[in-house]
Amino acid sequence: MRIPTKEEVLEWISENPTLTSKRDIAKAFGIKGAARIDLKRILKELEAEGHLQKRKKTYRDPDKLPPVSVLQVTGTDTDGDLFARPLEWHGEGEEPRILVITRPSDPALGEGDRILGRLTEVSDETFVYEARLIRRIGTNPKRVLGVFRKTAEGGRILPIDKGTGTEWFVPTDHTAGAKDGELIEAEQTGPKSRLGLPRAKVVQRLGDPSAPKAVSLIAIHQHGIPDSFPDDVITEADAEKPAPLGARDDLREMPFVTIDPADARDHDDACWAHEDDDPKNQGGHVIWVAIADVAHYVRPNTALDGEARKRGNSSYFPDRVVPMLPDRLSGDLCSLHEGVPRATLALRIQINDKGHKISHRFCRAMIRSIASLNYGEVQQARDGAPNEVCAPLMADVIDPLYAAYEALTKARADRQPLNLDLPERRIELNETGQVDSVNFRDRFDAHRLIEEFMVLANVCAAETLIAAKTPLLFRVHEEPSPEKLDALRETAQSAGLTLAKGQVLQTSHLNALLNAAAGTDEAELINLSTLRSMTQAYYGPSNFGHFGLALKSYAHFTSPIRRYADLIVHRALISAHGWGNDGLSPEAIENLENTATHISDTERRSMLAERDTSDRYLAAYLSERIGNEFSGRISGIAKFGVFVKLDETGADGLIPMRELGREYFQFDREANILVGSDSGIVIGLGQRVTARLTEAAPVTGGVALELISLDGEPVKRSSGGRGKGRPVRRKATKAKRKADKIKRKVTRQRR
Repeated sequence: MRIPTKEEVLEWISENPTLTSKRDIAKAFGIKGAARIDLKRILKELEAEGHLQKRKKTYRDPDKLPPVSVLQVTGTDTDGDLFARPLEWHGEGEEPRILVITRPSDPALGEGDRILGRLTEVSDETFVYEARLIRRIGTNPKRVLGVFRKTAEGGRILPIDKGTGTEWFVPTDHTAGAKDGELIEAEQTGPKSRLGLPRAKVVQRLGDPSAPKAVSLIAIHQHGIPDSFPDDVITEADAEKPAPLGARDDLREMPFVTIDPADARDHDDACWAHEDDDPKNQGGHVIWVAIADVAHYVRPNTALDGEARKRGNSSYFPDRVVPMLPDRLSGDLCSLHEGVPRATLALRIQINDKGHKISHRFCRAMIRSIASLNYGEVQQARDGAPNEVCAPLMADVIDPLYAAYEALTKARADRQPLNLDLPERRIELNETGQVDSVNFRDRFDAHRLIEEFMVLANVCAAETLIAAKTPLLFRVHEEPSPEKLDALRETAQSAGLTLAKGQVLQTSHLNALLNAAAGTDEAELINLSTLRSMTQAYYGPSNFGHFGLALKSYAHFTSPIRRYADLIVHRALISAHGWGNDGLSPEAIENLENTATHISDTERRSMLAERDTSDRYLAAYLSERIGNEFSGRISGIAKFGVFVKLDETGADGLIPMRELGREYFQFDREANILVGSDSGIVIGLGQRVTARLTEAAPVTGGVALELISLDGEPVKRSSGGRGKGRPVRRKATKAKRKADKIKRKVTRQRR
C-alpha cells in the first residue's frame, strides 16, 4: 500500500478539519497494520516542523502493562485491524486497547484467542499499545535446528542435536525458499509424513552453518543446553495468575527502582535506600532490596520446577538468551516492571555510617517499581546530567542510593575482597548477526552500587538460614591450591614483584600484589595470573566460605529468575519464616547434594558454550583482516606454541612453533618459557608482542598468528630450517644465560 506524502496529509487535514486523528487519516488513505508506523513517523515530522499541533483528548491511568503480557484477542474492527485486551490490568482507569501487529509468518488469530505478546507504548487516540506476537497460548510446537537438504518432494532436515538421528520432512510449500546445505530452524507442523518422518516447516533460514547468525545456536546444541520448553511446562506457566496481596507486607508506596543494563528484558531485583531515622544510628542508612518471588510460581514437584532444575540457569549469548523459565514468568509475572504490582521477597538492612550491617529482616511483600532505570542514565544523573526520567528521582531515590553505597565502600575496604582489574569486552552485533564492533563494557559506580547491595543481601540470606538451622545451598569459593600459588608467585617474581610466602593466605595479600602491579606493563599479566590461580566457585550444602569476596557465609539469593540456586534459597527462607507451603520440600532437602552438583555442572556448561560462541564471533570478525598486524601479550606457553591475547578484541590466538622464527625452540616446563636454540631468545608470560594474523576460522573459533616482534624487538629470522628442525648447539648467548638463571632461580625456590 502507498504511504501518502506530507503534502497529501496536510491537504487532507485542511479539507477535513473534523477528521484529523491518526485513525481518521489512516482510514482515509487505506493504511493498515504495520504501515501505521510509517504514518506515525510522518505525523511526528510534521509536528516537529511546526505544521501540526497535537492535542491529547484523553488521559491514561499511570499504571502500565508489563512489556510482555498475556492478551485476549477481541477481534477485528471495520478496517480489518486486529485488537486485543490485557488479561492483567491493575489501573483504575479504562482498560487499554491494544493493536496487534501481525507478521506474514504468524498463525491466524481469531476472537477469544489468548496470546503472549511483546508490547510497545504508542500515542494514538484509539489505542495505547501495539503488540507483536511471541506465541499463541496453548500451542508449543517442537523446534529443530539442522541442515536443510533439498529433495524432489521439498526437503529434509538433518538435526545437529547431539544424539538425535531422526530426520524431518519439509513439504515444498513449507521450505521458505531454503537452499541445500543451509542451516535452518524449523517447527513441527503435524504427524509423520508418508515417508515415515515427522513434518516440519522452516521458520528461519540461518544460511551458511558457519555464518554469524548460526554461531550461538550451534553452541547451544553442541553443549546440550535445552532451548525449548516441553508442553506441560508451558501449560503450567500460562495458567499462572499474578500473586495476590494476601498476607504479604504492602510496600507498594515505597519508591523502589530497578537498575539494569539498557537492553535488559527481565528485572528480578529492585532497591531503595534512605537515611536511618534511628537516633542510635546517626549517619546510618536503611537499604531495601526486593527480589522477585519466583517460588510463588515455580513450586516443588511441578513440571516448571523440574525444567528449571534441569536447565540450572539461564545462558547468555551476544544475540540471544536461553532462559531458565518461560517468557510468561521470566519476562512477565516474575519481572519487576515499572508501575506494575509484583510479588517479592523483600529485605530491610540497617547499616551504620561505616557501612557495617547492624540488623536485617526479611518479609514476603508486594512492591510496585516507580521506574525501570539503566546503569548509564543513573550514572549520568549522578554525574550532574539527569535525563527527564531521573531528574524527579534525584533527591528521594538516586542520591540516597549513592549515599548508602558510599558507606558500603568503607566496609568493603575493611574487608578487602579480591580486587581484580580485568575489563570485560562486549561483542556488538548488527542487524544481520555479524560482529559490528568489540568494545570494553562500560563499568560505572552504578554497577558497583547494585553489586554491593546484592552481595549484602546474599550475606543476609545465608546468615538468616544458618541461624534458623534451615538447609540451603551455599556459594562456595575455596582458597587457591599451594601449586597454583607457587605458579603465581613465580610469575610475580619474573615481573620483579613479590607475593609473600609462609603465612595464611588472605585476599589482602593478593590485593597488595595487584596494587603493586597497577599502572605497570605487567598489570594485565598479574591480574590474569591471579585469576587463573583461583579455584572454580561452586554450590554446596556445606559452608566453606567465599575466599574471593572475603566472606564467611555466602549464598545466592538475588537472581531466582535466572539461577536455580537462588530459587532453593528463596524456598529455604519461606520455610524458615513459615510463610507458606511453597518452601523447601523434604525431597528437595534430601537431594541438596545432588542438586548442588548438577547446577554447578550446568553453570560450567553455560560458561563453555558462551566462551565458544564468543571465540567463533571473534574469529568471524577477524577473518576479514587476514594479514593485518596486531599487538598483544603472551598469555600462555605450551610445547606446541605460544598463546597471545590480542589488545584490540581480547581474542586468544595461537602462534605455532613454526611461526616463532626460523629456529628450534626448547620448551622449559619448570620455568614455563621457550628458549631459541639459535638466537637464545627467551619467550615467557606477559611479554608484549606484535603478531600477524594468518588464519581465523569462524567454524571452530581458532585464530592463528605469526610472531613479528617481541618486547618491541623484531624477531630475527635466519635462512635455515623452520621451527621443527633439530636443535643446533651454539655458544651460550646473553639471552640463553638469562634463561638458565631464571631456571636455576625457580629450582632453588621450589626446593
